[in-house]
Order: sequence, then structure tokens, then C-alpha cells
Amino acid sequence: MSCIPSLSVPRSLAGAVVAAWILAAAASAEAQVGFGVRAGVSADPDQFVFGAHYNSKPLFDHLNFRPNADVGVGDDRTTFTANFEFAYWIPIQKKPWSVYVGGGPALVVYHHGDNSGDAGHTDTEPGFNLLVGFAHRGGLFAEVKAGLIDSPAVKFVIGYTFR
Repeated sequence: MSCIPSLSVPRSLAGAVVAAWILAAAASAEAQVGFGVRAGVSADPDQFVFGAHYNSKPLFDHLNFRPNADVGVGDDRTTFTANFEFAYWIPIQKKPWSVYVGGGPALVVYHHGDNSGDAGHTDTEPGFNLLVGFAHRGGLFAEVKAGLIDSPAVKFVIGYTFR
């Protein structure tokens, strides 16, 4: 069980997302188009996570499709998440960094091991994520996600998008 209250994290992140939208600059974003890798940690369940993503060209304006998948290990279970997220890119004027906010639905598969030697059991659940991230035009990024429904409560990842 995580010491992070399950409702305060999503509300805080939702507030940050709204504030970022309000403060968004009108200049074009340098979204990182291409495939990439990511790794980090999640809470509730407490796990090490690793995975991959793809960032599309803009669908319109500064909105990109950013599907990703990751595997989490630890906390007596293995978690697989397939995230169908969209990211809205907010440029920072004359800087090599961009900010993005977004979210989307997720498919979450939890496999609970059994210490008695049995196969354990698997649960498949719906989820939804809200996210905020910072990306360097060279490919490096850091991202924080708040999970709703049955997604992990919070996830912090760093990664690289190959250009």
C-alpha cells in the first residue's frame, strides 16, 4: 500500500494540467517524432517499470498520439499496461525544452503470483492516465502520470525518443 493518497495525486496533476493549458504559448512545439524507450518507478503497486513508446507527427495543432506500453515488476505481481495516450505539446520560447500534457485510456493486466507454487491469477482492468512531461529536443524526456480507475496510482519515467 502506498503512502500517497489515491485521490490527492490525480487532483493535483489535474490542476497542473489545467494550469499548463492556460499558460500555453502560441508558438509551435517541437514534438519528438519516433520510437523510444522508457524506464522508471510506479506507486500502488510499488514497481520498477520499463517499456517503449511511439510519438506520432501532429494530428492537428500541437496534439500527438503517443501510445506506449510498459511492464512493471515488484510488489508480488507483474503488471502490463498498454496506454493509448495523446500529448499536447507546449513550447518554451527559445529553449531546447518543451512541456507536454495529456492523457488517455489504458488496458492494465495484473498477474498476481502465488508463493505456494500455483500459477497465481491474472486480472485485466480498464484504466485512464493523466500526464505531464518535459522533453529536450535531443530526445531525452521525463514524465509523471497519475492513474485513474485501475491504472497504477502514480508513475515516474525517464526515457529517450530516437529521432
